[in-house]
This record gives sequence, C-alpha cells and structure tokens, in this order.
Amino acid sequence: MEAILRDPGGAVIGLDFDGTLSPIVPDPASARIHPQAAAVLADLGRHVCAVVIVTGRPVAKALELGPGLADVPGLVILGHYGFERWENGRVSAPPPPPGVPRAEAELPLLLDSLALEGVTVEDKGRAVAVHTRRAADPEGALAALREPLAKLAEKHGLVIEPGRMVLELRPPGMDKGHALSLFLTARSARSVLFAGDDLGDLAAFDAVRVSGLPGVTVCSGSTEVTALAERADIVVDGPDGVVALLAELASALSRS
Repeated sequence: MEAILRDPGGAVIGLDFDGTLSPIVPDPASARIHPQAAAVLADLGRHVCAVVIVTGRPVAKALELGPGLADVPGLVILGHYGFERWENGRVSAPPPPPGVPRAEAELPLLLDSLALEGVTVEDKGRAVAVHTRRAADPEGALAALREPLAKLAEKHGLVIEPGRMVLELRPPGMDKGHALSLFLTARSARSVLFAGDDLGDLAAFDAVRVSGLPGVTVCSGSTEVTALAERADIVVDGPDGVVALLAELASALSRS
C-alpha cells in the first residue's frame, strides 16, 4: 500500500466483479454493482496507472450490471477470465469455443437424470454456469454435480471453474492469474492490488505474489469461502468493505 501511495502512476488496481464489487444474490441476472463503486473507481482512475476488472462474466454483462463503469477513466474489463477485453468502448475477443454450446445442450438431460430441483443454468456465451444457490440443499447439489460436470467438461474440451454455489464449464488456457500477469506486464506496472472473493481469484493472488512487484491481496470476506481469507493480506467485510477500502485509498491519493 505504501508503494501505491508513493507512486500511484505505476499502480494497477485489479478487482473481481461478483462478490467483490457486486453482492452475491440468488439469481446472477439480478446482481448489481455496489451503489458507490463506480464513483470510487472513477476517483481511483484519475490517480493510478489502471483500474482493471477481471471477471468470469462476459464484458457486456459486467457493463450492464455496473452502471457508470464505462465512465471510469482508464478502466479495462477482462471478461471470461481474460478471453474478452473491453477498453475505450471497444471489445476484442477470439471466436467462441464450440465445446460450450455442445456441453450446454447436454445439461438439461444430465440435470433431469440427477433429479436436482432448483439448479439453474446460466448461458455466459463463452462459458456455461450451473448454479445451486436456489436448490433445497445447495451444498449437496453442488457435491452431486461435481463428478458428472467434470466428465461433461472433459468430453467437450472444457475445464471446471468452481465458485460460490456454482460450477462453471469454460475453455482452458486462461485464468484470472494469467490475465492479470499479462496485464501487469503490458502496462509496465510498478505495484499492484487485487481484490477478490472466490476460488477463481486465488490464481490472481498468486499472480500478485510472483510478479515481483510490491503488491497487496484483498479478500472480500464471506462465510461461504475461507480459502481466500487465509491467503489475503487484508480481509474486509464483503463488497461494502472493498468499496470502503478503495474509497480510503482514493481519498489518500487525492491528498498526496
């Protein structure tokens, strides 16, 4: 944090979206960014090298659920774990992998065979997510799905990304750690902060540590996932805590 304050022009502020900037809700489609987040990120963006959101969501969905994000100075959104990139209003991405729609087409039959009520499927374009949060037994449904979904993913050349009451089938070759590492190198970053809440963010935590840069990892704490809190330099209370920490940092940079 001292390195960020001393040299903000070399600092990259990296952030997950769901559970970090946006509270976790039963229906992912109804998620919304923290009401103060866009303004706080705009304040930060005026001082630092870059603010980058690294999310499993498609870029378009992150912008839809995050009113005001498009106005944050210098913001970059790396969607689908880094396969998509939004910057200055433009999106770049490789063609979608054929394995995703094929796996998605087989999901209804698989879910029917397991007789799991309340399990929902989210089409994310370049990935497909199976949510158990609205099931009668979310943890039990998640456990029952792990093996059959792993076999389905392998069949179609995909990998499983576990999360908070969700298992996501997505293409291999990119994760939040790799995406963040590439971004830090491209921006010639001199310090880095990354905040996340879920297992997929552990790769980004590792990227901070292996970067060789002064870095700080922040856990948006919850009772559902404890692995990040055990690895984080700072633990805050969910998205409220993340936004409060970023606001404090922006205020300190404004005074320096």
